[in-house]
Amino acid sequence: MFGVNDIPKFFLAFFLVLPVISFIHEAGHVFFAWLMGGRSIKVTVGSGDVLFRAGMLEVRKYYFWYGQCSFDNLKRNHHLANILIFSGGALFNAITTVIVIYLIENQTLDPNMATYQFTYFSLYYMFFALLPMPYPDGSYSDGKIILDLIRNKKQSGEQTYRVQWNEEQKQWCVLNHDGELVQTFEEEEKALAKAHEVAQSNRPSRLVNSKNDKEVEVRNYPRIPL
Repeated sequence: MFGVNDIPKFFLAFFLVLPVISFIHEAGHVFFAWLMGGRSIKVTVGSGDVLFRAGMLEVRKYYFWYGQCSFDNLKRNHHLANILIFSGGALFNAITTVIVIYLIENQTLDPNMATYQFTYFSLYYMFFALLPMPYPDGSYSDGKIILDLIRNKKQSGEQTYRVQWNEEQKQWCVLNHDGELVQTFEEEEKALAKAHEVAQSNRPSRLVNSKNDKEVEVRNYPRIPL
């Protein structure tokens, strides 16, 4: 039964163990994103205002709640690559849990409340990450993305945005997935900047530059693993 003496244990789990587990989870996503050639990789731990940044790590005010990693321009942006990236978080949680259990069984680590909480909440984190479901904010769990990829679905509604030269009007046009005009520019750089902004805010997406009757992928913006 939960008693007054258990309150410090609760705070230990909530403010120390869970953030560590969250960081390990995001590290798994990051590892495979890096392995697949991802660029601009960033790990966010927590939510709210930014407390500090160190390299690719960003820690926010409520560091004990939520986490995600973001990246773009995967060199290997195929189904298997994305399955590995979205599986990476749960995989790293599973590996670290097995390591902790192994060290306890070999008496290298003493079984205590911290190790118990670590294994318990790691399994909890894995379960809800891999449970294939949509979240209320419209995003998907890692499991839902993985299931869609295994079913060989296109990246869950991936949009393609284009920057295209209009010879008649002598303007650069930014077009959405349906070929509808978003905005026009006289300079290619400004058109690309706008297209990047739109594509990045509508992940998963691709940005293509249509020039000289050829389409060249400029950047791709995969979904953000949680």
